[in-house]
Amino acid sequence: MNHPGVSTFPWWTKNSHADRRPFLIGRNRVLTALRAFFSSRDFIEVDTATLQVSPGNETHLHAFATEALTIDGEAAPLYLHTSPEFAAKKLLSAGETHIFTFAHVYRNRERGPLHHPEFTMLEWYRVDEAYEQLMADCADMLKLAAETTGTKRFSFRGMEIDPFAEPERLTLAEAFDRFAGIDLLASVAASGETDRDLLAALVRNAGMRVAEDDSWADLFSKVLVDKIEPHLGQDRATILCEYPICEAALARPSARDPRVAERFELYACGVELANAFGELTDAGEQRRRFEHEMAEKARIYGEAYPIDEDFLAALAVMPEASGAALGFDRLAMLATGATRIDQVMWAPVAEVHS
Repeated sequence: MNHPGVSTFPWWTKNSHADRRPFLIGRNRVLTALRAFFSSRDFIEVDTATLQVSPGNETHLHAFATEALTIDGEAAPLYLHTSPEFAAKKLLSAGETHIFTFAHVYRNRERGPLHHPEFTMLEWYRVDEAYEQLMADCADMLKLAAETTGTKRFSFRGMEIDPFAEPERLTLAEAFDRFAGIDLLASVAASGETDRDLLAALVRNAGMRVAEDDSWADLFSKVLVDKIEPHLGQDRATILCEYPICEAALARPSARDPRVAERFELYACGVELANAFGELTDAGEQRRRFEHEMAEKARIYGEAYPIDEDFLAALAVMPEASGAALGFDRLAMLATGATRIDQVMWAPVAEVHS
């Protein structure tokens, strides 16, 4: 079936390519500018393997699976990575301190105006630096993308921002209170345990439907998507920070409040652009979180991905660090005025019709 907002014409026809070419040239300019941005700050560009023993261990991430054959013809499962994160952190364990990568990543069950099964993710890491520095990086990148393309305003689906304005910083607790009238952290204990029934009652009081089988995470996501995200990144970008610890699988707890983690997401024009962490380096706690996420994945989808034991071994010796992942194609969309993600991809993946 066709998806709304996705081009139905072959991208390689001359007319289609001519329509897309200004966006593609703008994409290249932003890419070049960001490489120079990191180089000027003494970052090293790295290139990580696409094939991994685990594609990531988050409940709602769906990977592309394949297999490797030994010289004897025996098969072993491999996956196309959903992020270069595991490999990048291994490089931090190896001694690198400031790295970035433009990685092609792959996510199944995703296609639409803002989603593509293969896309470019920009990730960067800073050893021994607070995750607030990543917030400053994100603000600088918005300005740079605008300057590079000569854009004064970013717009998408009726929302606009000034990319040169300082982003608003908003905690999840503040956002739930402001836009839904819900005291989110009342349902989160200092141990990180959540109270599903309490959050369900708060969500009902806010006038939203609650299903019997909704988990705490389901309710959290429902409020975030329906009540909060439509308000984010209006007039200026929004940095949504301090996620509940159970919603930050690879982030360390906040020193200010153990109920929340050092995680933020960057929004512009209602579009999620970046996800960043103060990185968790407790290998035992990371294993526990992965196992919980994969148990949930098995419950919901009937499948789970293996845990990368090599990653956990590296994590045990990884220095304190902060890292961010930014959807480069989405940034290119906003900077060039494109309305679909495939407009800023030189050769989009063929559509699969059912």
